[in-house]
Amino acid sequence: MDQPTSEPMIDLRRYADREHLLLAAYAMHSRETAGRNHAETAHSYRGPFARDRDRILHSSAFRRLSGKMQVFTGEMGIYHRTRLTHTFEVASVARTMARVLRLNEDLTEALALMHDIGHPPFGHCGEDVLSHCMSAAGGFSHNGFALVIVEQLEQRYASFPGLNLSRETLAGQDVRAHKAEAAVGRSPMLEVQLVDVADSIAYDAHDVDDALQMGLLSIEELAELAIIRRALERTRGRHGVLPKSQLRQLLVHELIDLQVGDLLEQAIEAVRPFEGYCTDSVSESGLRLAHSETISRERSELESFLFNAVYRHERLIPVRKAASERLDTMFNILVRDPSRMPLRFRKRAEFNPIESVVGEYIAGMTDAFCDTQYRYAVDSLTGPLADW
Repeated sequence: MDQPTSEPMIDLRRYADREHLLLAAYAMHSRETAGRNHAETAHSYRGPFARDRDRILHSSAFRRLSGKMQVFTGEMGIYHRTRLTHTFEVASVARTMARVLRLNEDLTEALALMHDIGHPPFGHCGEDVLSHCMSAAGGFSHNGFALVIVEQLEQRYASFPGLNLSRETLAGQDVRAHKAEAAVGRSPMLEVQLVDVADSIAYDAHDVDDALQMGLLSIEELAELAIIRRALERTRGRHGVLPKSQLRQLLVHELIDLQVGDLLEQAIEAVRPFEGYCTDSVSESGLRLAHSETISRERSELESFLFNAVYRHERLIPVRKAASERLDTMFNILVRDPSRMPLRFRKRAEFNPIESVVGEYIAGMTDAFCDTQYRYAVDSLTGPLADW
């Protein structure tokens, strides 16, 4: 009888053959990867983007997303979504669209799992506070900070800092960090574009869900919006009259489904002329995936409404204000006395502006950890705060 080998004997050429059979020519194929900044031996049974996905999934920064609220804070209850649940929802939507368009699902999922790991505690207000506090050091961007995390701050390997992700995954996140530049000229990879669209679709639909469940909005108020009316008509056409709790859930489902369906209809036609062309050719053409004019207009109306009716809701204002004051106070304490930071951040401060390093330390915190460290920073005159 043959003895089991210590290494799985799988020919990676089969992985490339599988992609050749299943993926469109314009997808990003694993065999076309530009590699990693630190050379590594190819894995015996996973392609480069599958490895990226797994490295992100097992990172400390990814796990901390479970303690970071997306819009609301833990002071308003625990039903609403965290950055982690939102990330899984984005990955699900993006992966579904990638499969229909025959794009690289591994790369799409890696980009989706990574897209929010740079978010600071306390949702939008956390980013606003850090942007203001770090203005002397160039401000703060959660997309840019995500790259700092995966290239420098994660400590999982002995031979290199960070996660050593593929250059394609890093480039995809870099596009998110420089959206203005990416909006003209050469277009991002289609996988990157899909994640951006999936993020927006999931974000809006699930903020509607959270706001309805928490009583910040009513279905009657939302029904003033064209895209909500469209989703309600589809829901009632399929299920008839429903209790409000069921109607809310099915409304969110239809809201996602109609946007995904519209995007795919437009994308299928947009990529048709590129059958047989490689991903670089598509990018050189400047092709950008988009919804139909009608759905784009209705989505803009929804987002404008949510900004004013939810993000600026009177119940959120005092909570956001309190969170902002805590972050601002702790930031100033640490800038004045960097010795309060953990050792590895004190070392980073030797080579980087103190405002940047303090911002990095705070941005990596969960909501609860930030509250704990704030109380310790304010109540205690000496002693370092904890590392995350």
